[in-house]
Amino acid sequence: MTDTLSPDARAERMSRVRGRNTGPEMVVRRLLHGMGYRYRLHAKELPGRPDIVFRKRRIAIFVHGCFWHRHPDPNCKLARLPKSRLDFWLSKPEGNRARDLANVEKLEAAGWRVLLVWECELGNKEQLRNTLRRFITGDS
Repeated sequence: MTDTLSPDARAERMSRVRGRNTGPEMVVRRLLHGMGYRYRLHAKELPGRPDIVFRKRRIAIFVHGCFWHRHPDPNCKLARLPKSRLDFWLSKPEGNRARDLANVEKLEAAGWRVLLVWECELGNKEQLRNTLRRFITGDS
């Protein structure tokens, strides 16, 4: 199956995909702020530049899009691959996933606790709020 968009149209569309301040990231940030937590963003000095950082608590939170970071949950509908250009779409997200795992290992080796929040988990705000609270307070 071939791409339905021209190469220029596909490039323009892909250029709109953001890496920071994404919709899912903003949802998590608003939840945390509403819970009274204050945090730092995109710590350049840490492996993987975590989306949300609590330095004193040594906590890093990554908010991952299920498609781009290959959510391993087989029930996640957002992680499905496109039907065209499978050679590209198999390697790109898998590379992202391998890089993410390496960054988590580096952070944990340095004494940081790491939480991955997946895009598909944002639907149940109360459950996400509880997960965040338990993780930050160390009750997890």
